[in-house]
Amino acid sequence: MAHGKKYVDAQKLIDPNQLYDPTEAIELVKKTATTKFDGTVELAVKLGVNPKHADQQVRGAVSLPAGTGKQVTVAVFAKGDKQREAEAAGAEFVGAEDLVAKIEGGWFGFDVAVATPDMMGMVGKLGRVLGPKGLMPNPKTGTVTMDVARAVTEIKAGKVEYRVDKNGIIHVPIGKASFEVEKLLENFYTIIETLIKVKPAAAKGQYMRSITVASTMGPGIRISTQKAATLGKVK
Repeated sequence: MAHGKKYVDAQKLIDPNQLYDPTEAIELVKKTATTKFDGTVELAVKLGVNPKHADQQVRGAVSLPAGTGKQVTVAVFAKGDKQREAEAAGAEFVGAEDLVAKIEGGWFGFDVAVATPDMMGMVGKLGRVLGPKGLMPNPKTGTVTMDVARAVTEIKAGKVEYRVDKNGIIHVPIGKASFEVEKLLENFYTIIETLIKVKPAAAKGQYMRSITVASTMGPGIRISTQKAATLGKVK
């Protein structure tokens, strides 16, 4: 795959054979951000798990202390008082049968969906279209709850979902290229600490196999798993 001059120049700043300290890697990811817009900094963690086994699934949600830098659009499936609570908390789209019908018609103008438990019978019908897009509400990520106001507030403040893919890799944003190094590190260590805490008991051998950070359309920078796992919190 051919890359543009900016990418090639950025890649020259990185030693492909080196496993960087997290701070060095974050500093480099800012220097190698090549887009004119404020790109997203993505973290990819390869885990020593087999996602085909239910007892080795790694999935959940975590609030990033420095936020994501992204405006998140939230849709909430709720009725009555819960509908009003969701609207007051800032959800852009709130509804029940009308919202389900809109999505069945091909509309997906939101980033995260939240639902009250009593709505899941109705929302379940949307599984085949919401599931593949990663938009299906799920109790494991806190998006199926009676406390819709709290869920919406946390999502707006920087709560992100993580889920191991079929290759055993977690992909999650940790902020924008414009963030200060300290803010990106705060978010980075929050994700790493969370993944260590949720290590499946069935996972054998080395758990964290590799860690890479990259900005949108930028080159990947490899991080030492050993140094990352020491969780050297920002002072």
